[in-house]
Amino acid sequence: MKRTLGIVFALCACLAAAGAYAQASYPTKPIRFIVPFPPGGGTDILARVIATRLTESLGWQIVVDNRGGAGGNIGLQAAAQAAPDGYTMVMGQTSNLAINPSLYSKLPYDPLRDFIPVSLVSASPVALVVSSKSPYKILGDFVTAAKAKPGQLTFGSPGSGTVSHLTGELFQRTAGIKYVHVPYKGAAQALPDLIGERASEVAH
Repeated sequence: MKRTLGIVFALCACLAAAGAYAQASYPTKPIRFIVPFPPGGGTDILARVIATRLTESLGWQIVVDNRGGAGGNIGLQAAAQAAPDGYTMVMGQTSNLAINPSLYSKLPYDPLRDFIPVSLVSASPVALVVSSKSPYKILGDFVTAAKAKPGQLTFGSPGSGTVSHLTGELFQRTAGIKYVHVPYKGAAQALPDLIGERASEVAH
């Protein structure tokens, strides 16, 4: 199963504003690139690579602004409320642009109204990982343990409503097992608990 990892979005008036600023040698100040997850995760790493390449190829100064929490909603809200002057971009994801509108009765942004896509930048598979010290060496080992100890093993994800979380829920149903979901503010925060064996399994 694959998920779209990142789509760079700009505010609705961003491109039009950028055209207006072109005569003034756009950009005249740093461009804020909002990442709706904490530093160190896949979305953050990808965004920083994009920012570096833009700086190298165009000479623009890109400032990465991490706004993690609420499955990406906090970062998307910050982008939606920013001035539509061509100086704010946000890294959108399947989670916060397609899934969250179905999970939350009210969002602080409208994916269709508040943003316009700039480019699809990446797609990645969802992977289940365990600590190298874990007794589970293959997926079947984990399934067997979960069936023997229903509700006792833990499953970490980058946050409630993320693709990883929903994939984990689907896996529970498909495998006929039950474990405890532990949502984090991002994959980077889940990995230390996984390595320290405080979480049995993490999807990212």
